[in-house]
Amino acid sequence: MERILSGIKPTGELTLGNYIGALRHFKDFQNRGDVYIFIADLHALTMPIEAETLRNNSRDIAAFYLASGLDPKRCTIFLQHTVPAHAELNAILQNYLYMGELKRMTQFKDKCSKMNDNQIGLGIFAYPVLMAADILLYDATIVPVGEDQVQHVEITRDLVHRFNSRYGEVLVLPRAEVTKVGARIMSLCDPSKKMSKSDPKGDIFLKDPLSVSRKKIMSAVTDSGSEVRFDPAAKPGISNLLTIYAALKDITPQEAEKRFAKFRYGDFKKAVAEAVEEELGPFKARYEKIIADRSYISVLRDGAKKASLVAAKTLRRVQKAVGLLSVDE
Repeated sequence: MERILSGIKPTGELTLGNYIGALRHFKDFQNRGDVYIFIADLHALTMPIEAETLRNNSRDIAAFYLASGLDPKRCTIFLQHTVPAHAELNAILQNYLYMGELKRMTQFKDKCSKMNDNQIGLGIFAYPVLMAADILLYDATIVPVGEDQVQHVEITRDLVHRFNSRYGEVLVLPRAEVTKVGARIMSLCDPSKKMSKSDPKGDIFLKDPLSVSRKKIMSAVTDSGSEVRFDPAAKPGISNLLTIYAALKDITPQEAEKRFAKFRYGDFKKAVAEAVEEELGPFKARYEKIIADRSYISVLRDGAKKASLVAAKTLRRVQKAVGLLSVDE
């Protein structure tokens, strides 16, 4: 049976892009294997964040997980920090990735290009080590990620090869899996940039009222001409809207293009807005109910217990391999 692991970092309000690229697909993994879904709250600390914001975002993600169809009886949902083995394995594995490798990570270079050295914390530099620990603790074979996270899975694979060549078959080799349709939803204001939790006009937030979501779509940047055509290079605005519609309707952007070939831009945008409302309306209603009854609390508590049992076995396997003496044997 495949072991599947993924998580979302609670650093901002989740967007339609997060829903299409990740949340919407998590429930489908329950039919494929043993699923572990966590809230990456330790990763959130790598950049400045207010304590109350982190708590609220973590609560929201837990509720979003459940609202998206994840069933605690069929998967394990937990907060990263409630399983101490994440930090413990991170402390060991940081000795098996090298500074030259970490400096080459695209995400690190992008973030640090906007900061001076006095603002760059060790956590953001060593982010890939903790992510590797997250993956390897659960012997994950499949790691669903966005395109911008594939590099982190690749460096995890490098670490596994390096570690296992030295100590034997201790760690399981994972592989990244990227959603084919809707993996990268762009800003409605600037389709050259990814929808990224930080643009109030270009991002559709999952907690936005449906009327606000509709208004944002109707105001989305389009392109010259009047043809609804999927051409990301020549028509990035229209192509982004076609991608959103296609992802929500489980069709390809090319199939969506055929549906709207004779539509004017305004009518096309209305159809996209309706598709978003049809999808997010029931989702938001489930989210509100979960937040109100606080059912996510017991789910996270039970998930931490189950995750800790699995993680402890992997951690002990690694400790034994590297020569850390156990006093329990």
